[in-house]
Amino acid sequence: MLNLSPQSVTENVRRMNLSALERVDLPNGQRLFRAWIFAMIAFCLVILFMPWRQNFRAKGTVTALDATDRPQSIHSTLPGRVEAWYVFEGDTVKRGDTIARLSEIKSDYFDPELVERTAAMRTAKSSSADGYLAKAAALARQIISLEQEQDLKRREYQNKYEQSLLYVTTLEADLVQQIAQLDIAAYQERRTDSLYQRGLKSLSDLEAKRLKTQEARAKKIATENKLEQSQTEVEQTRIALEGVDPTYEGKIAKAESERQSALTAYYTSIGDVTKLSNQETNYRIRRDFGYVIVPQDGVVGKILTPGIGETVKEGEAIVTILPKGFRAAVELYVEPFNLPLIRLGQEVRFLFDGWPAVFFSGWPGLSYGTFKGEVVAIDNIIDSKGRYRILVRPLEDERAWPEALRPGSGAEGVALLGEVFVWYELWRQLNAFPPDYYQDDRFVKKTEEGVKMKAPAKTVIK
Repeated sequence: MLNLSPQSVTENVRRMNLSALERVDLPNGQRLFRAWIFAMIAFCLVILFMPWRQNFRAKGTVTALDATDRPQSIHSTLPGRVEAWYVFEGDTVKRGDTIARLSEIKSDYFDPELVERTAAMRTAKSSSADGYLAKAAALARQIISLEQEQDLKRREYQNKYEQSLLYVTTLEADLVQQIAQLDIAAYQERRTDSLYQRGLKSLSDLEAKRLKTQEARAKKIATENKLEQSQTEVEQTRIALEGVDPTYEGKIAKAESERQSALTAYYTSIGDVTKLSNQETNYRIRRDFGYVIVPQDGVVGKILTPGIGETVKEGEAIVTILPKGFRAAVELYVEPFNLPLIRLGQEVRFLFDGWPAVFFSGWPGLSYGTFKGEVVAIDNIIDSKGRYRILVRPLEDERAWPEALRPGSGAEGVALLGEVFVWYELWRQLNAFPPDYYQDDRFVKKTEEGVKMKAPAKTVIK
């Protein structure tokens, strides 16, 4: 009886003392159903107080931990035409193997002896530079000779000037002597003339005295002329001495100018030689770039420019190379809502495409077929889809990741957070609250040096 009516008849039945009703038992099915109900309630209560590991999921792809081991494209260093292929897709290659050969398509590099001709031009220009250097050295020696000649000329004219001064002094003394002799001769002439007037001297004596006077006067005039000529010569010698330095300084300046011009031409030639050497080296390297070389060991992926005679541009990818061996990692893309829950060294469980796994998100210890990893890098820049990239590598001393993993394979990561009760997790989910940002455990890792403290708890986003 369900006793749904407000007018109960239970008391009336009890007063009737109907013993048959007390002897009737409930069906076994109802007892079992009631037991199951109590058991389910007890089980649910136990489940609600069981620990639950908070987590969130993110999609990602397999990649290489080392950037050098990731799939890469080989680009053409120079524009050219494909002349030959030496590999097939799927071939295993080693570093230094030749993949393809390209030919030049620019007319500036058609000459097959371009390197040799450039080397010949460089040699000729170097010889020209040596000639300019030799000319500059010869002019330097000429300048030294002119300086020595200038010194000698200066000393020569100095000696000549001093000699002229001495000669002028000598002539001045001779002039004084001639003047004295002229005075004596004139005095003797006057005395002889006086004696001749008295008849004491003959005419011949007078004439002899007159002749001596004329001779003394002639010598005096000659000495005066020599003295004036010597004084003029002294002046000319002084002028010549003063003109030595300007004359030779002009010659030296001209030689120095020619020397500087030779040095300028030499340095210009050296610059041309360096430029030609650079061109020669570039031509040699460019000729080697006609062969596309494998940068590292790997497997040839897709040939992007198939066929013979295809033209490729400078920097264009022509083939992809897959590394032969690499350390696997996973790139996970996390929504900004979950980014504050990620930290370096955090554990992440993975479910790889193609590997069967059974995963209980709240009890990761009961899962099977999952692989463990730890966060090693977190990007600070959001991508075009509004997500952040994190890089996860395998955990050491744990189950090894499958060797058959290839870059680009799909992976689903489950980031494990703190532990809470099941009832709290249900309450959080019903209220659409984020997982806890606080960390209950105060220590991250114990090492030989000691215990490392965690960073202070992050601010809760309200």
